[in-house]
Amino acid sequence: MELRQLECFVAVAEELHFGRAAARLRMTQPPLSRQIQLLEQDLGVTLLERHSRVVRLTAAGQRLLRDARHLLDYSARAALAARRAAHGEAGHLTLGYTAVAAYRLMPAMLMRAQRVLPDVNIQLREMVSSDLGRLLLAGELDVALTRHVPMHQGLEKRLMEREALILALPAGSPLCAMDTVPLRALHQQPLILYSPGDSRYFHDRIVGAMGLANIAPRYVQRASQTHTLVALVRAGLGYGIVPDSARELHFEGVEYRPIAQKNLYADIYLAWRQQADNPTVEAFLDRVAGRDAMTDAPDVTLDEA
Repeated sequence: MELRQLECFVAVAEELHFGRAAARLRMTQPPLSRQIQLLEQDLGVTLLERHSRVVRLTAAGQRLLRDARHLLDYSARAALAARRAAHGEAGHLTLGYTAVAAYRLMPAMLMRAQRVLPDVNIQLREMVSSDLGRLLLAGELDVALTRHVPMHQGLEKRLMEREALILALPAGSPLCAMDTVPLRALHQQPLILYSPGDSRYFHDRIVGAMGLANIAPRYVQRASQTHTLVALVRAGLGYGIVPDSARELHFEGVEYRPIAQKNLYADIYLAWRQQADNPTVEAFLDRVAGRDAMTDAPDVTLDEA
């Protein structure tokens, strides 16, 4: 039993006329009749009763018509799925990301992916940037939203977002009276710093800015994650310098102010392997991430205002 035989049978069963069925299939009647005969021989049953110019379905034909429609529909969907998978429009993709990327950027990309690539299943994996680069090289991630991309000829990266670093401060702090806080206002002030291990990117950026400005805060505590750092600010342990997207956390008792410091930014990149063997990566880069609109800007320097 072949799909072409089922197509011929369904056409005759729905038209109940060999001439109209042949025209619908864009073929002549003799080969159409031959396909029906072969199908009946393969099944060992009579599917159609032919009386003069009248064609009727037998009980076996009525049952086969229902199942044949399902089979033809399933085969058409299977063929379409195969073509879409080949073009990256269906399949599976693993997206790694840092915790801060989950505040704004990652959810926005995921919502777009659901609109433009609804048949791509995206698995999310949150981890620190150092692990993202390692697993991307190992092939365990397809793409990654990360602060730092290892220098490796097998990886490509594009700048996705550059957000200002701002000051998080407990409500009622004297610095809340300022619309913009100069970095020097933090000299000898209690500052909660990112961990030099899991959050090395932010740690080095903030410590570097302080060093260039010849400012010495009192580092009172360290935190690996932004939400932990902001929670410590809310508790009144000190100030914190965090990416602007930390506002999305909406911690009560915490206010945010811009910092009057040039080029105090945090970058986030989208990274992927050059030799990606997953077709969905190309579709994701072009249709979700907007690869053509990406920039490849260098890291900024921390110059004092």
